[in-house]
Amino acid sequence: MDFFDVIKTRNSIRKYIDQPVEPEKLEAIMTAARLAPSWRNGQCWKFIVVADPTRKKELIRNTSVFNQSWMGKEYAIIVACADPTRSGHRNDQHYYLVDVAIAMEHVILAATALGLGTCWIGGFEEDKVKTLLEIPDNFRVVALTALGYPAGKEGIVGKITKSVVKSYDRKPLSEIYSMNRWE
Repeated sequence: MDFFDVIKTRNSIRKYIDQPVEPEKLEAIMTAARLAPSWRNGQCWKFIVVADPTRKKELIRNTSVFNQSWMGKEYAIIVACADPTRSGHRNDQHYYLVDVAIAMEHVILAATALGLGTCWIGGFEEDKVKTLLEIPDNFRVVALTALGYPAGKEGIVGKITKSVVKSYDRKPLSEIYSMNRWE
């Protein structure tokens, strides 16, 4: 798939079929993450692919801030973690967040290119995720994403969510950039 087709095709999937992701696809996705740029090439990230059904169910049930009832059929939940000491800090900006976000976007775009779906999850309780997955104290949990084969039709939860947050709407280019100065 052409890169720009991948970008246009990518969307948040909230309905999956119960089908495993092939190991070679998972490896390709993790390779994409590994190749992401980072502060001084610190590669502060560590990803945990939670595919065990019991562990996945515990993660969904015990760590969600919001009702994530749509989850459960995805192959896995990928948990993106960071070691802040392997990244930078400047002007009150913690770059481990940027580093992991870039790597996670590589994950999401690679998954899309391989015919898989994802849904970035920001509503989670970090302490509970860390406890459940035995993540060391010096690491931060930055984001999660579901990963799996999309069901043909979008579920009712996805439709309602997109309607409420108006995620179908995209700003025109004139509102997202200007040349040489702020306009």
